[in-house]
Amino acid sequence: MAEPLIATESVTKVFSVRTSVFGARRQIKAVDSVSLEIGENEILALVGESGCGKSTLGRLMLALLKPTSGKVLYMGEDVWSLKGEKFKEFRRNAQIVPQDPYSTLNPMKKVVSALTPPLLHYKIARSRREARKMAGELLEMVGLSPPEDFLERYPCRLSGGQLQRIAIARAISVRPKFIVADEAVSMLDASLRIEILDLLLDLQRKFKTAYLFITHDFGIARYFAREGRIAVMYLGSIVEVGRTEEVIQNPLHPYTKALITAVPIPDPKLARERGLPPLKSLEVPSLTKVPPGCKFHTRCPYAEKICEEKPPELREVKGRLVACHLL
Repeated sequence: MAEPLIATESVTKVFSVRTSVFGARRQIKAVDSVSLEIGENEILALVGESGCGKSTLGRLMLALLKPTSGKVLYMGEDVWSLKGEKFKEFRRNAQIVPQDPYSTLNPMKKVVSALTPPLLHYKIARSRREARKMAGELLEMVGLSPPEDFLERYPCRLSGGQLQRIAIARAISVRPKFIVADEAVSMLDASLRIEILDLLLDLQRKFKTAYLFITHDFGIARYFAREGRIAVMYLGSIVEVGRTEEVIQNPLHPYTKALITAVPIPDPKLARERGLPPLKSLEVPSLTKVPPGCKFHTRCPYAEKICEEKPPELREVKGRLVACHLL
């Protein structure tokens, strides 16, 4: 098999937090021994509830956070061992489209000031005039036309959808090989979401860029990663990875089943016939008090004794990876 573009090997990220003003500090594993691979030109959607560690994993893969243990590999090399030009190349090839379009740009600077510095820094443009011309081409590429109407605007004069398009333009300006799209459409109106998703997909086809697409919405993950894979995350651990339609149509892990069952459908009869027994608890355990064994056993309707005692390994089951003792 071809070497993955970017991969994690048993990556763990521990944060020290204080649960109250005068309380003692506690350790939480936001990401717990995660191994994941993304190939060139591949889309991997990362799905899970809020607070499960999705964004932390994305930032680890971008080397914006340093792992407590484990490795992040870029083209087979540990990114934290890269020096000089090699690290500069990684930094250019790994970009992010952040969740909040309103905090993406400096409110005191014009749009042109957000787009031209990367072009000059990486010597994609040889002069400020050329950089400005390229910035205009980028705006046209993301549907902001004519570009002259936007280059001299301040962020306060732009809508959320326009700001997100500029964030995308900035991310693709250096022609990266890998982009983390972190809840890239969650703060946009429903009418804009498909438009932005289609824009990201068009750019992916044009530039052959790999994506880690982070979302809590299975519907959006299915649309965006229909030709790729889905990874499901729970309390810092990956519980299932597989081809998108296979996971949607036939989920294997009980948590994946619960997430898909929670997606509303318009037919109440079909909703009642879905077949998953009610969860033991709707309460998500705190990361400061993670259950022993399988982290999902306190909510899982199928849990047995072994689930309370031994953490399951992520292993191949029916052509995909699943972490469950009962499969």
